[in-house]
Amino acid sequence: MRIGRLSSPLQILLGVYLALSIAIASAQAPAPGASLKDIYNYQGADREQKLLAMARKEGVVTLYTSLNLKDSLPITEAFEKKYGIKVSVWRGGSEKVVQRSITEARAKRFTPDVYETNGPEMEILYRENLLETFFSPSLKNIPAAVIPSHRQWIPDRLNFFVLAYNTKLVKPEEVPARYEDLLQPKWAGKIGIEAADTDWFAAVVHGMGEDKGLEYFRRLSEMKPQLRTGHTLIVELIASGEIPIAIAVYNHAVERLVQKGAPIRWKALETTYGRPNAIGVSRHAQHPNAGLLFVDFMLSKEGQELIKLHNRVPSNSLVDSPLNKFPYRMIDPVWILDEGGKWEKRWSDLFLKGQAIGRSKE
Repeated sequence: MRIGRLSSPLQILLGVYLALSIAIASAQAPAPGASLKDIYNYQGADREQKLLAMARKEGVVTLYTSLNLKDSLPITEAFEKKYGIKVSVWRGGSEKVVQRSITEARAKRFTPDVYETNGPEMEILYRENLLETFFSPSLKNIPAAVIPSHRQWIPDRLNFFVLAYNTKLVKPEEVPARYEDLLQPKWAGKIGIEAADTDWFAAVVHGMGEDKGLEYFRRLSEMKPQLRTGHTLIVELIASGEIPIAIAVYNHAVERLVQKGAPIRWKALETTYGRPNAIGVSRHAQHPNAGLLFVDFMLSKEGQELIKLHNRVPSNSLVDSPLNKFPYRMIDPVWILDEGGKWEKRWSDLFLKGQAIGRSKE
């Protein structure tokens, strides 16, 4: 068992949030007034023409994102080629996106026009009044169930937690279809679990009902699962045969290895949970038209096809993807921010003997 000893992702996230939230409230630059809201929410017949003309005058859009450069560069390059507008990208981990954004706002420096990162981090940016509601023609194609009621960030890609298995070690007829199937004695010591997936844990317990769900995970912990830090690491260990089967891995990570011919497959369990990654426009954007145009592109069928091309799961229902063809429920980022401490403690007590939860890696 390999357990990280760093502070948990939630502790890092909340630490940054609490440390800077008071300061930013008094340090924000003056709001640009109704003009930004007018730009972001205009729905007239000439919207596309007007937006493009103004975006080209601005000439550049600044993006803060946690999407790795291998996947984000083809998207920004396609946008630049189509519109002739430069995309300036700052890329960092999701916690770093939040930290940098709040720190800059505290110094009255509002650099980004667009934010794109994990749902919980986007929710923090919303709570810090760094985002704004906006209209985009593609919103009608994003499932309503994944859009928060405040509409200040919109999912552009989804991470689904699925079961993965080594095809040389697990026969097709043996592959579990339900969570309860993993409690069979033959899986003792053979199940891999990401050591920091407390949001998935909370969602499954909520779905089962708290008493039943906690009892299920108590029994799962008795199966002596192998804990690892890193979703990518786990799928690589499955493909190599070190771990026969794992629960709660990203299906897009599995699919990349499938396309390389690795002996690994994934399966959506009877209730599959997803984590949103989202995009939003800045309340203090220096290039609001270019920023909104870029958001339009990311959420459009064209932009979403590029997300799919890199084995990410698109949120736009117009894009046909095998990675979301199953019933699913989304994990509410509000749980992670408001109830995370409770679920981290329960997880640690069940699986880590009270140790700190290591920082998860992509």
